[in-house]
Amino acid sequence: MKMLIPGKTLSAVLLISALFAGVAGCQPKEGPVEKAGKEVDKAAATVGQTVEKAGENIQDAAKGEKK
Repeated sequence: MKMLIPGKTLSAVLLISALFAGVAGCQPKEGPVEKAGKEVDKAAATVGQTVEKAGENIQDAAKGEKK
């Protein structure tokens, strides 16, 4: 069984952490196309919720007529 050397292990962890931090910091800023895409996604979600609510209202009305 090999013994881990605390100094080398700590150095490796710090190096990997620094690399991940560097990669995360290099991500490009959101452009106009990404912003537009997010707005379209929000609009689609809102429409989906509205359609779902309308469907529920129709089902409730249909159940009321059957009584």
